[in-house]
Amino acid sequence: MLNFLLRRILYMIPTVFLVSVVTFAIIQLPPGDYLDTLAAELADSGGLDEGTRQALADQYGLGQPMYVQYLKWMKGILFHWDFGISFEKNVPVNDLIWDRLGWTFGISILTLMFIWITALPIGIYSAVRKYSVGDYVATFFGFVGLAVPNFLLALVMMYVAFKYFGQSVGGLVSPEYIDAPWSWDKFVDLLKHIWMPIVVVGTSGAAALIRIMRANLLDELYRPYVVTARAKGMSEFQLLMRYPVRVALNPFVSTIGWILPTLVSGEIIVAVVMNLPTTGPLLLRALLVQDMYLAGSLILIVSLLTVLGTLISDLLLAWIDPRIRYQ
Repeated sequence: MLNFLLRRILYMIPTVFLVSVVTFAIIQLPPGDYLDTLAAELADSGGLDEGTRQALADQYGLGQPMYVQYLKWMKGILFHWDFGISFEKNVPVNDLIWDRLGWTFGISILTLMFIWITALPIGIYSAVRKYSVGDYVATFFGFVGLAVPNFLLALVMMYVAFKYFGQSVGGLVSPEYIDAPWSWDKFVDLLKHIWMPIVVVGTSGAAALIRIMRANLLDELYRPYVVTARAKGMSEFQLLMRYPVRVALNPFVSTIGWILPTLVSGEIIVAVVMNLPTTGPLLLRALLVQDMYLAGSLILIVSLLTVLGTLISDLLLAWIDPRIRYQ
């Protein structure tokens, strides 16, 4: 396991490097750059004069070749932990990212807990009580959760919350608490709002894992080792949790590989619809205006979290499933 861990860490370095190069190049593939976008936005107010344009190009290094801009960006990250300056905001990228990462991580971790707490017992019940009324109900809602887009579910829930419960929608707190210091009342108001994005973002993931858990557990329930353990007199609950459920847990552990990158990128459309202070809308805006340092930094963090999540998933899978460990 130690050799495996060291090899994977060594593989991560060139992987992240190549992803950063490709990301930086793709962001600059569309014609023009940030200054062209800025000039188009200012067209109605007289446009961007040539002197100002040249000064901004010199300030941001936009007149330099692409590889020079990339090396300058990576040098700042590696030696100074400096992700550059956001063109549009004219503030350090670090300030923009870290301000939103806290909310992003908090919502995503709570969403992951919601997915696991919901999908695990329902998936086990559906497999053990195959073709029962409860199984059909779980299957129906699973299909609905997979079929309904998250942003549409967000709109419906926001309408219901506002129309029938009088709750303010959009954001994580009521308008009167946005700039207010933290207090018990603000925390309670946060709890009244934060459950909605958790349910909206987690519905499709929970529905998918319910189906996966049910299918995997059904494959294991009739294996010879289960029949043997039952013949030896082991109780059904102990038998279920000790053997087939443990094997069927693999997809739950493997979700870490894709949940970590979503901590940053998240459900961008849902975040825009619900006005969430996460990094998703920030990334979308950065891509639209070709704010390459901001967009590149966010995508680089997503890529790093992807390889870290895959590594953690592989290690946990090897710990849970001896078959993987022996391989």
